[in-house]
Amino acid sequence: MNPWFGRLKQATYNTTFMYNVRMLIAFTGTAFVPYLLNFQLATIPLTLGVVAAGISDIDDRFSVRIMNLIYTYIGFFITAASVQLLFPYPAAFAIGLIVSCIGWILLGSLGRRYATIAYGCLVVSVYSMLGVHLFEQWYLQPALLVAGAAWYGLLSTISFLLFPVRKLQDQLSASYHALGSFLFAKSNLFDVDMTPSSYQQSMIDLALENGKLISIFNDMRMALLTRLKGDRGQKDTRRSLQYYFVAQDIHERADSAHIDYQKLAKIFQHSDILFRFQRILTIQGKACQDLANCILTRTRYVHNKRFKHSFENLRLSLEKLHADQVYDQVRINALFALYQNLKSIDAQLQNLETERNIQLINAQQVENQLKDDDLKGWNDMMVRVKQHLTPESVLFRHAVRLSIVLFIGYIFIQLTHIAYGYWILLTALFVCQPNFNATKRRLYLRIVGTLIGIIVGLAIIYFIPSLQGQLVMLVLSGVLFFELRSKQYAQATAFITILALINFNLDGSAFAAGLPRLIDTIIGCALAWFGVSFIWPDWKFRRLPRTIQRSLQAQCKYLAEVVTQYHQGRNNALNYRVVRRAAHNNDAEVASLISTLATEPNIDPTQKAQAFEFLCLSHTFLSYIAALGAHRERIEDPAILSVLDQALDDIQGALLRDEVPDLSSQNMLQSIRERLSRNDENDQKSLIILQQLSLILSILTRLSMLKQSLSHEPREDGTEFASL
Repeated sequence: MNPWFGRLKQATYNTTFMYNVRMLIAFTGTAFVPYLLNFQLATIPLTLGVVAAGISDIDDRFSVRIMNLIYTYIGFFITAASVQLLFPYPAAFAIGLIVSCIGWILLGSLGRRYATIAYGCLVVSVYSMLGVHLFEQWYLQPALLVAGAAWYGLLSTISFLLFPVRKLQDQLSASYHALGSFLFAKSNLFDVDMTPSSYQQSMIDLALENGKLISIFNDMRMALLTRLKGDRGQKDTRRSLQYYFVAQDIHERADSAHIDYQKLAKIFQHSDILFRFQRILTIQGKACQDLANCILTRTRYVHNKRFKHSFENLRLSLEKLHADQVYDQVRINALFALYQNLKSIDAQLQNLETERNIQLINAQQVENQLKDDDLKGWNDMMVRVKQHLTPESVLFRHAVRLSIVLFIGYIFIQLTHIAYGYWILLTALFVCQPNFNATKRRLYLRIVGTLIGIIVGLAIIYFIPSLQGQLVMLVLSGVLFFELRSKQYAQATAFITILALINFNLDGSAFAAGLPRLIDTIIGCALAWFGVSFIWPDWKFRRLPRTIQRSLQAQCKYLAEVVTQYHQGRNNALNYRVVRRAAHNNDAEVASLISTLATEPNIDPTQKAQAFEFLCLSHTFLSYIAALGAHRERIEDPAILSVLDQALDDIQGALLRDEVPDLSSQNMLQSIRERLSRNDENDQKSLIILQQLSLILSILTRLSMLKQSLSHEPREDGTEFASL
């Protein structure tokens, strides 16, 4: 009995398995309960209600989860009922379509929770259009859609009560897995065979991995925050909080740069030292991913014994380089600083299981360690919405763009009376994304997935004529759709198409709907492409200059906080972590924005090259600051403190006020280099500070020039305009 119990317990640790079980129960209920009640037509809205609710599912603490479900059901019913009541009146329906689309999308300005509910309501509105003819009573389809959503809500709530911290642990595991990927990307910078082009690509890859990691950190922070509010004493939540802080500290140390890696590869290309650094970073990345798996399986993390041997050999190699005096001792000192940083990461990983209980000592103090970004009342809500009532807002442009696309699609349906035309609106809704790049990726995948789904779906209906067999395939298609929707978009589209065709077959119209479904998908994709290409396209409202400015402001603020702590002493309190997170968030936004430039039509090659060069230098700048932050400690030497203050003023002047770095800055850099060359081994802390300032100032002029150059962007006709 024990082995079976162990296997069952292990299965419950598999989040994917448990999620699929939940979806299996949900779709089985919507498929077979109407069958048993001899009301098979109800399967259509019930199933679509489950789909909409699954898309709108939000992770939160229990009390807020219940309120979210209530808001979702109210929104679903009002939306579906409005479609039913306005459908016979095309003019009123068209106006309602535009107003509701803009309103629901702008609701997303209040936060992800409201954005998710709003998107579910938009999906329900189009689902209601597809089934408006199914029932005579206007209220029956809205009620069944809500019933399907409530059925899913009941199952998700039961799952939450059984495994209250499951989602939190999944996000914590994802954080360490992404941290491992970041360390792997960082290890590529120690490749001695890198060329200038491969180095730039490695820096771009590192910046993009950093962006993914920061996004996951933000999700983790919100999950922690909502649980700390609702459960003030749960041990697992506080343990996860400690893991989160350790991950942040590892990230700051791993992202730090103590030297120019490109020069380093040339200088030490015939030495084993870089291979040793690369190997340690690689096995630390593997250790983070092993820890991620331990979190998922609820097993104790065991630190790899190879680390001790690897660090010992690295230390001996560094001491030999130092004793030989063949290489510049400034660079040797930088390598020693990097060694200490990696040792600190090793210590964090090794002691994680013992240090995690420290945060349990003072519960109230822990709760104040995360910044609460939640809504503060009606005034806060109004302020957030008003901030987006401008064409410069991505959210506002998407709201107007999508509403126009849906309106054009509706007019087309009314004029042509095309069969099953409301699939056009559903396709446009799913495919049309806030930016051109995301929409372009979905266009091809949507069409291919729909074509495959139609072929397979019609084959299923033909070869499995029994209703029971088709309902089984409907259930499996629904489960596979949710399993794949965030991983494989084309396959997920194929399975939701199969589900739709089986639904259509419940009223005997599956074969008649097959070809129209494909045609409607192509038309919907064409409308989505038209919308993102010609209705306030991204490149007409380039956010790059403002995003760059915000990023540099955040990085300078981060540097200022680090300098303050060199004056006052190390402090990892809320303010420091807030400015550090803001710097990384803005850096990730720059990386995301620049990475989409290549997909835009008529992009200027010079601007593209400058943007990617800026991305590399900007992330390098942030890495140099992170290294200063990793070693921050109170300094008593007034000369060093004076150099820090002067450097901060010069950096802010060059990057924030567009001042050309003057002779005083260059002279200061020279004096720093002279002091480094004297190599006062009794003051290693000062040497690290001076080395980092030297690195920052060495890229300051080029970074400032690129920032100013990218503040003016070329129009498609070749002229330039100032950024909006």
